[in-house]
Amino acid sequence: MATSKKKPRSAPAPRAWQRMLSGRRLDLLDPSPMDVEIDDIAHGLARVARWNGQTIGPLPFNVAQHSLIVETFCSELRPGWPMKWRLAALLHDAPEFVIGDMISPFKAQLGGQYKTIERRLQQAIHLRFGLPADLPEAIEKTIKRADRASAFFEATQLAGFKDAEARKFFGTPRGVKPITLSALTANQAQRAYLKRFQTLFPGSADGA
Repeated sequence: MATSKKKPRSAPAPRAWQRMLSGRRLDLLDPSPMDVEIDDIAHGLARVARWNGQTIGPLPFNVAQHSLIVETFCSELRPGWPMKWRLAALLHDAPEFVIGDMISPFKAQLGGQYKTIERRLQQAIHLRFGLPADLPEAIEKTIKRADRASAFFEATQLAGFKDAEARKFFGTPRGVKPITLSALTANQAQRAYLKRFQTLFPGSADGA
């Protein structure tokens, strides 16, 4: 008598979502704008260290504080910029609230898969807050210029780079006012980030 063979059970797909403090479950591979909350972003970015934590002082320099600087620099580079593009500048590193801040040399080694995940998260974040999924090239360039200016000051003041070395990797900041950096606590940066968001995103006071 022939016996039927049972098909082996396939292993369950590995979990691809992270549970947020808001209760949302954000799928890293297929993120939905509806699972994006600004409180989760601010909380996460304020606790992610720039430069892999290799900065001087008792406190890590966090991504939320960096994002505030980049938004300020964008307003100096482009006076009168619409609020929506300044919001885009504030959110330029928002995916890092869930995937962390990886230094550029490591990102280059990871290749396309990392970039794909990062881009999908950025698109979902943009759509959640009324921005185009993909920003116009001119807007991206201004934000990148401000980002590199902030990186220059962070590198030379906090991360041990000499001026010449920082200029080689990040360029010489132009069009922005020089700043003196002092790391905020996570709670300070989180509050400042949320306050700035509430200014830039209409209706956020009633719940984003």
